[in-house]
Amino acid sequence: FPYPQVMFTACELGVFDLLESGKPLSSDAIAARLGASTMGMERLLDACVGLKLLAVEMTQEGALYRNTEISNIYLTKSSPKSQYHIMMYYSNTVYLCWQYLADAVREGRNQYERAFGISSKDPFGAMYRSDEEMLKFMAGQNSVWSICGRDVLAAFDLSPFTQIYDLGGGGGALARECVSLYPNSTVTIYDLPKVVQVAKEQFVSPEEHQIAFHEGDFFNDSIPEAELYILSKILHDWDDDKCKQLLAKVYKACKPGGGVLLVESLLNEDRSGPVETQLYSMNMLVQTEGKERTAAEYSKLLEAAGFGVIQVKRTGKLYDGVLGRK
Repeated sequence: FPYPQVMFTACELGVFDLLESGKPLSSDAIAARLGASTMGMERLLDACVGLKLLAVEMTQEGALYRNTEISNIYLTKSSPKSQYHIMMYYSNTVYLCWQYLADAVREGRNQYERAFGISSKDPFGAMYRSDEEMLKFMAGQNSVWSICGRDVLAAFDLSPFTQIYDLGGGGGALARECVSLYPNSTVTIYDLPKVVQVAKEQFVSPEEHQIAFHEGDFFNDSIPEAELYILSKILHDWDDDKCKQLLAKVYKACKPGGGVLLVESLLNEDRSGPVETQLYSMNMLVQTEGKERTAAEYSKLLEAAGFGVIQVKRTGKLYDGVLGRK
């Protein structure tokens, strides 16, 4: 359990960004530059070496620390594949909910009330409890899709679909990957008005003409007609009844011959793994109303809404795809 906290702390203090240039530095120099104690920084750096996030070189002047390739790619803020923002979201939000895991297991509900003193009845109202928290969450999701998005979008040939709606598309990273992979497509991000406003201001430039926006709550508002709907990490937030309600609306709006792409982390059919997905399901317990599911369970939800010709593709990465056709 402390392993991630070491990484989170090094990210938060700016260790990996400082060492991004490639020039090795001593613990004294790093501590001085980052405004930390020498004793504390030395222990943090050594723990990062043990976790293979830093490398150390012994010289006559003492130990000199530098980034590893992994930390340069994933833990520096400037990297195109940076996971810094999702690390900070986990550190400052997710892990606070996990402190109450035993309560979540006893009660079968998320733990926002205990962790933050706010109502747990509306999970996304809790997640978006401030502009800062919403921005942090959106930036974190963008981080994820910067390394996972293309694989899951390329798992199927989506080129026949040119009119696409990304339901709950947030900061637009998956939409950007989609129009890059399928240049004849346009993707409309359908999300809450305040999310759309932040996406336009912070994440998607006006020059990205293939990406549009639609403000709304897809549970309570109408869903426009389209050829393909993408639901990436949406259904795992909700119980089966809410999933059926949403998929029924999507089926009704979908053009004949169109479809819906579910992007989720799939459990094995016997629920024996993958361990990452099992842990994600625990996270759904402490943060949402949902759970991770097997491919058969998602297929059953799609069939209940009317979708057929269901295909499942495992990417070998964190997220997999389930495609249903109308």
